[in-house]
Amino acid sequence: MLKRIVQACFLITGGTLGILLIPQLLTLMKMDDIPVINNSYVVAIIGALIFYLISFWAVDYVLNFVKWAEDSLVKIPVTDVIFGSIGLIFGLLVAFLIGFALNAVQVPILNAVAPILLTLLFGYLGFQVGFKKRDELLNLFGSRNKKKSGEEENEGEKPDRNSLKILDTSVIIDGRVADICQTGFLEGTIVIPHFVLEELQHIADSSDVLKRNRGRRGLDILNRIQKELAMKVEIYEGDFEDIQEVDSKLVKLAKLTNGMLVTNDFNLNKVCELQNVSVLNINDLANAVKPVVLPGEELSVQVIKDGKEYHQGVAYLDDGTMIVVEEGREYIGKRIDVLVTSVLQTSAGRMIFAKPKLLEKAL
Repeated sequence: MLKRIVQACFLITGGTLGILLIPQLLTLMKMDDIPVINNSYVVAIIGALIFYLISFWAVDYVLNFVKWAEDSLVKIPVTDVIFGSIGLIFGLLVAFLIGFALNAVQVPILNAVAPILLTLLFGYLGFQVGFKKRDELLNLFGSRNKKKSGEEENEGEKPDRNSLKILDTSVIIDGRVADICQTGFLEGTIVIPHFVLEELQHIADSSDVLKRNRGRRGLDILNRIQKELAMKVEIYEGDFEDIQEVDSKLVKLAKLTNGMLVTNDFNLNKVCELQNVSVLNINDLANAVKPVVLPGEELSVQVIKDGKEYHQGVAYLDDGTMIVVEEGREYIGKRIDVLVTSVLQTSAGRMIFAKPKLLEKAL
């Protein structure tokens, strides 16, 4: 269909140029005595036939250019296109007003060249200003929406805030987010950016077996969320060409959409906090629902291996929490009772320090 449209454009262009140029060319070649020179229909048909023959050679190049332009526009976020277009329109309007004012000056060269230069200059400047200032404009509109939502809230209507949950690569591969969605603790719309899908596909195609398995697991988790769970899932098709790292793209997307980033990446969590981006850390949630262990409590654990420090042993609770047992190296492979001495809690996990109860009794 697109090929037919391009060929039709060639025919129309050829017919128009035939009417305008063929009589003049024949006149320059001193062939103006040909009867068809004054027949507009004949010269239009001749021009259309010439361009139709040219289209067989040029149509593939035109189609490739159109498809390239289409793919490029599809990848650009909608906000970039909208604000860039608005800036372009304002730039062209300013160029038209200045050109209209210059028409009062009767300078032939200036009146002929100035409108073209002004259109190119202000059109470019307007597009660049609208494109690069989109974040400030979005914040401006966002502040107005917050004021309106505050008024509605005072009237008893509660606005829906942070309804978008943007998943990053690490939380998808981890897989626990699917179980959390199934329990109903995660509400709103799940957003999966296209650049995250590309990173998952790249990991799934890796030559390393471990990476390949992790990538395929992430894709299986996404299929489960989309097909088995009763949650709305959207694919964000846009991309940020000027940003290389996926984490930085996620932060920018969360800012533009006012969504919440769901992750279990400790470093990404810190970056979001620094940039005032709402974040849900799966590790924080997992640590919050773990049983509380206080210093002085007694636990029964099995020492599995030795620790980093001298005479330390390492054990694990059923939920995977690591317990460092002081003077526990000699109990490796045995189940013993220990007393908790301290608990270290961070977003990266929880670590419990304990000592054998036998040593406490000996003291």
